Amino acid sequence: MDAKELKEKLCYEAPHASKKMSADDISAADSFCEGYMSFLDAAKTEREAVAKAVGLAEMNGFSEYDPDEIYPAGSKLYYNNRNKAIILAVTGKKGLKEGARIVAAHIDSPRLDLRPNPLYETDGEALFKTHYYGGIKKYQWTVIPLALHGVIVKKDGATVNVTVGESDDDPKFVITDLLPHLAAKQMTSTLAEGIKGEDLNVLVGSRPFDGSDEAQNIKLNILNILFEKYGVTEADFLSAELEIVPSFKACDIGFDRSMIGAYGHDDRVCAYPALMAALDSDVPEHTIFCVLTDKEEIGSEGNTGLNSAYMAYFIKALAKKEGLDGEAVLSLSKCLSADVNAAFDPDFPDVFEKNNSSFINKGVVVTKYTGSRGKGGSSDASAEFMAEVRAMLDKANVCWQIGELGRLDAGGGGTVAKYVASHDIEVVDVGVPVLSMHAPFEVVSKLDVFCAYRAFYEFFRS
Repeated sequence: MDAKELKEKLCYEAPHASKKMSADDISAADSFCEGYMSFLDAAKTEREAVAKAVGLAEMNGFSEYDPDEIYPAGSKLYYNNRNKAIILAVTGKKGLKEGARIVAAHIDSPRLDLRPNPLYETDGEALFKTHYYGGIKKYQWTVIPLALHGVIVKKDGATVNVTVGESDDDPKFVITDLLPHLAAKQMTSTLAEGIKGEDLNVLVGSRPFDGSDEAQNIKLNILNILFEKYGVTEADFLSAELEIVPSFKACDIGFDRSMIGAYGHDDRVCAYPALMAALDSDVPEHTIFCVLTDKEEIGSEGNTGLNSAYMAYFIKALAKKEGLDGEAVLSLSKCLSADVNAAFDPDFPDVFEKNNSSFINKGVVVTKYTGSRGKGGSSDASAEFMAEVRAMLDKANVCWQIGELGRLDAGGGGTVAKYVASHDIEVVDVGVPVLSMHAPFEVVSKLDVFCAYRAFYEFFRS
């Protein structure tokens, strides 16, 4: 055996995915990503992602969960948690007696939320006050076109859906920045201090209601526009969930169109493949669950985040219908925490440990643990489950790689894995490597997106 053969036998290397994929596979990946890009444009908030998931589920034979219904093998159902999280299930031939197969992704992304009393006028301008949601670099949110998405709920319970800034003929919004000529002091600040949270005020208007110089007439004009269009008053902001997101569309990146640039890859780049894998599953051996959850970017808190018990409640409810103990079912279950990892960026090599980094175009990335500094906040998957996932991916010829989230002591982050593990479920992170993660415009590889779909589909079949 020569050195080349011995290297192939003994050494670990994750090749470029195109080396392992046929021309048909690559074409299928490009086609799959067309649907993903449409999903990104239609689902910029968690509510929109749930609405899109419900529509796709019902088109594919899923029906809303009925607690009084008995579900035989092959039944397709979904549980909608307050329109901000959703679980799709397909009952398996073995039911839940040997546990479930779960893929859990989150559908919230870093953004700017309007404050409860957001609208104000100052110095000839009307603006919205915002509160940033999740980990962002604040300076990245200035001088880009922005859109307003969300819901306003009136005192009588009527819900008003709001989307402004997405259509070509819609107005856009913006957060202004200081011109370089006057920014000498700003430019000596750190990146974190150059734009502060209180500076993230969104410009929404500049003309007074009736042309007069009455105080607050510009604000009044904006309120009148909102009243005429939506029938809401300023007090209705108090019971609203309104989000500021980038207004640009998902697009191809590169001369070769091999990548996708968009807002919200983290984590819809895992949520969409997980959703499609569930929709494409017929009658699995074990009951499968596709969990699209909320609030991951702020610690998975609240009753729509996985730090709550809604997923466990739903699984236990189905277990009870089969005469099974819910806790025992959870303990026998296995989960892929479908979340992104940071792709190695050659412009910033010093924050990565290259031997343990993920790269674009090398397939889906398996992350044994996340956390920060000493694995804090991580569930740390077992060697046994890692071996099981490796074997599954290799058997199905799915391109995959191993990865960590940067150098030790450089920072870190977390996923929903530890909240799944808290129910005594075997879990490991499997997702797509992302460039410019948490920026208003992130980049992923089309081949990696398709590899994620194939990984989740094979896991549901296992």
